Amino acid sequence: MPSPGHWEGDLIIGLDRSAIGTLVERTTRFTMLPHGRVRRRAACEKRPGTGRSRRRDDHQPAGSTAADTDWDRGKELAQHAQLTADTGVQVYFADPHSPWQRGTNENTICLLRQRFLKGTALARWNRDDLDAIAATLNKRPRKTLGWKTPAEAMNEQLLAIQSTGDATTG
Repeated sequence: MPSPGHWEGDLIIGLDRSAIGTLVERTTRFTMLPHGRVRRRAACEKRPGTGRSRRRDDHQPAGSTAADTDWDRGKELAQHAQLTADTGVQVYFADPHSPWQRGTNENTICLLRQRFLKGTALARWNRDDLDAIAATLNKRPRKTLGWKTPAEAMNEQLLAIQSTGDATTG
């Protein structure tokens, strides 16, 4: 199995400017759920080719640091170059409207939508709730992992890296 380190991320957007981030490691399916919020930008932007303006939402995980402040493709990950400079982590973007390029995360969002129904406020879940939900996913055996859990697969990968001293994400 390749080394862990390729993460896919997205946001689940709820009512009242609430959001939950999803981070899923591709080789182990290990999931983390950072809490987020949606804030409105004061400015409007023109819709291409329509001459009409629309408001644009910005997404930001609550309690994030300068390196991981922003999400997604617009302003949401505007600091990805700084993240790369600070940590060496390379950031790649899927093409717009191409969810198949982030299949691991899309599958995880489908599992999470059983708990986080569309049209509900997501702010009601606190950090402990999200950690418990992520733990449930990380303890669920997966066929693609030979019926190991994501937690077991991640642990094996981290132990293998530790024993060889190889910290690459290659």
